[in-house]
Amino acid sequence: MLRRSGKSVRKIGVEENRERDSQLPEAFKSARSRIMYIEDKSEGLNGPAWIGRVYFSKSGKSLYYQGKMFQSLKGSGFKANFFETETGGHYWISGPRKDQNDRLYGGFKDVSIDEDVQDEYLQYLKS
Repeated sequence: MLRRSGKSVRKIGVEENRERDSQLPEAFKSARSRIMYIEDKSEGLNGPAWIGRVYFSKSGKSLYYQGKMFQSLKGSGFKANFFETETGGHYWISGPRKDQNDRLYGGFKDVSIDEDVQDEYLQYLKS
């Protein structure tokens, strides 16, 4: 059911969070983060998808995930709600669903789960 990236599962502790915070842009910190569903819509309706930790800016208008910064399309996107600021590519970013039907047309096929959120995501699904 869950597809792992092939890397070993490890828990993230306080030190790792501090290290991760030091790599984020100044406006983004761990205290303003959550697990979310991210799907790349730049190539079509069914693109690569991930469950991962997304960081919010202090204002909440920008998101940060895996070195990419996103801003809202403010309702003007087609089947997308955010765009990547560097490339302009469209993405769908939302909270994950407990029934795992995160994709636009349902299902969980080929959705990768980042190793740093696997345990927390599994707890979320069980709750």
